[in-house]
Amino acid sequence: MLEVSPESGPGNAESPLPTPSHNLFLRIASAAVLAPLAIVVAWIGDGPFAAFWSVAAIAILWEWVTLVTGPRNVPPGRWFWITGGAAYAGGMVLAPILLRADASCGLSAMLLLFTIVWSTDIFAYFTGRAIGGPKLVPAISPKKTWSGAIAGTFSAIIVAVVVANWLGSFDKGTIAVVALFLSIMAQLGDLFESWIKRQFGAKDTSHLIPGHGGVMDRLDGFWAAVVAGCLVGLLRGGFDNSARGLLVW
Repeated sequence: MLEVSPESGPGNAESPLPTPSHNLFLRIASAAVLAPLAIVVAWIGDGPFAAFWSVAAIAILWEWVTLVTGPRNVPPGRWFWITGGAAYAGGMVLAPILLRADASCGLSAMLLLFTIVWSTDIFAYFTGRAIGGPKLVPAISPKKTWSGAIAGTFSAIIVAVVVANWLGSFDKGTIAVVALFLSIMAQLGDLFESWIKRQFGAKDTSHLIPGHGGVMDRLDGFWAAVVAGCLVGLLRGGFDNSARGLLVW
């Protein structure tokens, strides 16, 4: 069943609600536009890449602040949440830029991040719907299942190894471990965002992306994966070689 919160419609019980098939069509259509755009700007790099992720970060900050300052929020602690949102949005713009700035592996790192996060999301979604089974964390996200989470992770590993082999001479074992780690982080990022929305009684952070909700809804998994990947890369390769530090061990 498709979840619909009071905020999802105009408040009229007779208003038509989107069917699951319609919602899936919108998700696919939105992804068909946004995914190629993300790949193109990653390929170009430099200013267009920085501008793309800056716009995403601004949209995320706007959604976060709107969520926190909504009518359901209790004023105490509001500035704590807003500060957290600024840090969240900052990670969304800084991590991709730092990784892409690596001249040796920056593009490969971004393409592999896309591969891992998208594969995890797609295979988890369809496997969870097809197989079902025990819920992953029902108190936070009642639709996610263990079957979907496991299928998403293993599929991401396989696809990442194939893509890495096409991109260059990366060690397959290293890429498999990196994909495992980043796929898990992507799913934790998804759960984290679901937990945040539950704190404020919201189903979506906004309605900017048809079928997906808000920008934050679409990028929650990528945010966690790219921030985690950037931190690993910085620890191993420093600011000049963060992408290489992530991918080459």
